[in-house]
Amino acid sequence: QVQLVESGGGLVQLGGSLRLSCAASGDIFSIDHMGWYRQAPGNQHELVARISGGGTTDYADSAKGRFTITSDNAKKTVDLQMNNLTPEDTAVYLCNVNYLETQGILAGAWGRGLPVTVSS
Repeated sequence: QVQLVESGGGLVQLGGSLRLSCAASGDIFSIDHMGWYRQAPGNQHELVARISGGGTTDYADSAKGRFTITSDNAKKTVDLQMNNLTPEDTAVYLCNVNYLETQGILAGAWGRGLPVTVSS
């Protein structure tokens, strides 16, 4: 069983920055993708950014130029640096990891979510 521990988030003013971190532990042979999603009230679940085990990144249009995702496969961690935040970024941010188990099964895990609130 894989567990994700998220940290960071909170309340920040317009234009401020936050850093989200996520650490995975458990039966992970290799990382396929690690990433962050978010869900705002009344909105659908959406990808913010993700990074492959090989380092290829993918960002939502709203995140490009403001957010940076980094990961450490050896430590099984993924961070999301968020700059120039706006109230539209207010949401619960969830860490996601897709990984290969030691038995060769591709699986996924979700964190519990971190609330991020940007005040104007």
